[in-house]
Amino acid sequence: MAAALRWGAAGGRRGLWTLLRCETLCSRWCLITPHKLYSSVYHPNEKTFEKLLIANRGEIACRVIKTCKKMGIKTVAIHSDVDANAVHVKMADEAVCVGPAPTSKSYLNMDAIMEVIKKTRAQAVHPGYGFLSENREFARRLASEGVTFIGPDTHAIQAMGDKIESKLLAKNAKVNTIPGFDGVVKDADEAVRIAREIGYPVMIKASAGGGGKGMRIAWDDEETREGFRFSSQEAASSFGDDRLLIEKFIDNPRHIEIQVLADKHGNALWLNERECSIQRRNQKVVEEAPSTFLDPETRRAMGEQAVALAKAVKYSSAGTVEFLVDSSKNFYFLEMNTRLQVEHPITECITGLDLVQEMIRVAKGYPLRHKQADIPINGWAVECRVYAEDPYKSFGLPSIGKLSQYQEPLQVPSVRVDSGVQQGSDISIFYDPMISKLITYGSNRAEALKRMEEALDNYVIRGVAHNISLLREVIVHPRFIQGEISTKFLPEVYPDGFKGHKLTDLERRELLATAASLYVSEQLRSQRFLGTPSTGKIPFSCHDGCSCAACLGPRKDKIMQKDLLVEVDGMKLNVTSEWNLASPLLSVTIDGTQRTIQRLSRNAAGDTSIQFLGTVYKLQILTKVAAELSKYMPEKAAEDTSSILRSPMPGAVVAVSVKPGDMVSEGQEICVIEAMKMQNSMTAAKTGKVKAVHCKAGDTVGEGDLLVELE
Repeated sequence: MAAALRWGAAGGRRGLWTLLRCETLCSRWCLITPHKLYSSVYHPNEKTFEKLLIANRGEIACRVIKTCKKMGIKTVAIHSDVDANAVHVKMADEAVCVGPAPTSKSYLNMDAIMEVIKKTRAQAVHPGYGFLSENREFARRLASEGVTFIGPDTHAIQAMGDKIESKLLAKNAKVNTIPGFDGVVKDADEAVRIAREIGYPVMIKASAGGGGKGMRIAWDDEETREGFRFSSQEAASSFGDDRLLIEKFIDNPRHIEIQVLADKHGNALWLNERECSIQRRNQKVVEEAPSTFLDPETRRAMGEQAVALAKAVKYSSAGTVEFLVDSSKNFYFLEMNTRLQVEHPITECITGLDLVQEMIRVAKGYPLRHKQADIPINGWAVECRVYAEDPYKSFGLPSIGKLSQYQEPLQVPSVRVDSGVQQGSDISIFYDPMISKLITYGSNRAEALKRMEEALDNYVIRGVAHNISLLREVIVHPRFIQGEISTKFLPEVYPDGFKGHKLTDLERRELLATAASLYVSEQLRSQRFLGTPSTGKIPFSCHDGCSCAACLGPRKDKIMQKDLLVEVDGMKLNVTSEWNLASPLLSVTIDGTQRTIQRLSRNAAGDTSIQFLGTVYKLQILTKVAAELSKYMPEKAAEDTSSILRSPMPGAVVAVSVKPGDMVSEGQEICVIEAMKMQNSMTAAKTGKVKAVHCKAGDTVGEGDLLVELE
């Protein structure tokens, strides 16, 4: 028996602490709590609400439901028609449909949500994040009906939700602010004038925005005009408010935020910082707490300014004050989010506080139970946002589909997974492509990162593209490990885009040896079934010039051989595994080095895909005869993409700028595709005449769909 392989890349405070492991249908986590009255202790005699509605979906709805169950609060979930079988719907005590899939007709439909509140007699509403979480009108309508909004009052939402007003308030509260224009930008011409006065580069962003939507960086007049157009459109689509502001763009900063917690009795705390500098398209990807960059003095100064701002607006709830920090540790107020932040779990891990419970207690009128001196930094926590995205396209363009196989890495110690999906869940075009938040905790940063690396290797996601490869490459990169990061980390480290893990010579041999061993193990399983065991040396030839051979020892039993000696390029490697070929995860030891791999696919033609060190590699394993014959097979010619434009992602066509017969220049905008509330400009790859247009505004397109042809 002989075979050949072809491979390539596919695209400080002290105290006694206890580790508690909690598990629910959707959101699993390890909660770090000290032996004292921290909010991980739930008091059954402390009455809050009997029934609470969660005006959200996905993982954050599941997260809120989980704490409500611990507090003895019944929950009501809302959902769109396409979310009828979603995990948060199954977790809640009651669930009511509020409309069709588009957010404007469901999760943003205040009339429908208010009707559900009346019907179910919910006493309070937790908005989660996004959607109506920072909508003053929603909070006002709840108050008028005597329903408690789990968040700050309408004054604070208005003041901090409006970036223009919040900046003025921050100045008055003696908080450091970024230079910029404090009014509303009327049109593109005024945007250019203001940008010139401030000095390029500038940041154009939605006044009512958040989550990276409605934000553009402009380096010249042309980019300012384009940025004004896209930012205003995204702002209107996402927030129903197209007002924009412009401020100086702080080049190469860190994005560090302070978690605050305040009650209705004038008490306010800062719960330390979160480092959120690893971003793509102004959206966070990897976060950690605490930050490697801050010293105690800077941390205290930032925390005190954050609390001063919260007190200035009589804030009462959990909130986050975001800062940009330059290389000299100068920090500038960016915005305040008057809601629970996506990355709140890492603060919970290092402080022991359940922020959802704290929000509910504050909303009920209870005072905070802690003083500033009680708030610890115990250990280190890291969060990776796992998205259904293709990281090889602009660091992540959305992917849709069904999770055909899904397994969270809960077997790894000190891992928390906040998710709103399960095997069989659909990732649709209508909502954010986040699959989960993967959090690891350690006594120090190195331990937390090592556990994250292990957790990512053990995370099974099939059916959609995902960003595991990018996340893993970030956390093992020398710059990240040394803490040398900024918001420009991704474009600086990957100036030509993300290409996956670059194998060293040793790693390449490990991959080939593993692939060869998998092939041999399958053959041995077949032979054992047929009663024809094999021993001896099985040779391989590899299409990239390497040679492989697997040596088998004689076995008298019928147990699958675990140990293989594989020779690659003249070097011998010992490969050991249980070779459970039905398992989605396979632990392999290669010359004493343990690796967790995933074989994603294989077919009768010898093609196989293996996830190794986070990246998926495509290989071809053939018998020697088949390998010899394969060189006579004609190769499919690559498509000439210079004359056609295909959609790089599933989405909706917002605008088409050309028609048949038009002349276009290289780089000229042809159409705009919106996916998950982000608008993407599609441009011509060359200069030419438009031959045909296959889409129109309002069309829904899939990844790879033909949009425009050039002659």
